[in-house]
Amino acid sequence: MELVSSIRHDGDGGVVDDLKTVQGATRWLQQQPAGSLAPRELVVDEELREAIVGVRQSVRALFARAVSPARPSPADAHRLMPAAEALAHLNAAAARELVAPQLEWPAEGPPVARLLSAEDDPRVRLVAALARDAVDFLGGPEREQLRACHAPRCVRYFIRSHGRQEWCKPSCGNRARVARHYERTRGTATGEG
Repeated sequence: MELVSSIRHDGDGGVVDDLKTVQGATRWLQQQPAGSLAPRELVVDEELREAIVGVRQSVRALFARAVSPARPSPADAHRLMPAAEALAHLNAAAARELVAPQLEWPAEGPPVARLLSAEDDPRVRLVAALARDAVDFLGGPEREQLRACHAPRCVRYFIRSHGRQEWCKPSCGNRARVARHYERTRGTATGEG
């Protein structure tokens, strides 16, 4: 969800792409929890930025498919990658790193499952990990709760946490209610209502 949310509303009616530049991609990676995606010393260049953006484009296209027949996020609804292409791209990115599950079970405490990688290049590991996370999400039960927020100016996808949730955040719900109120009062004032 963090990768997909790197396209977001800017607060002024526009859309911000956190991965638009190498500097932006570097900043986005550094903002992720320590060690969760890549070592801090990883240097982002244009090739890596494009690989990360490619995974994000694939995931956003597949998220649009997952929320169908509801509308996809308006941020990229007009330029979505075809679903078959997105699926092939995501699977290819995930397959770039061969991993084997390993079980560690200390004498004290519960067992822990980890993925052991034979890949030395942290850039390959990063892109593959982003793709695997998306594969796990899209193939898992949470996908059924995936929604696109349709509050004015919002471009996020979110996981619905309760049955009546329509927006990603309370502020989006407030914006939607204000917009509906404005439309009703404007319609009444112009004689349309």
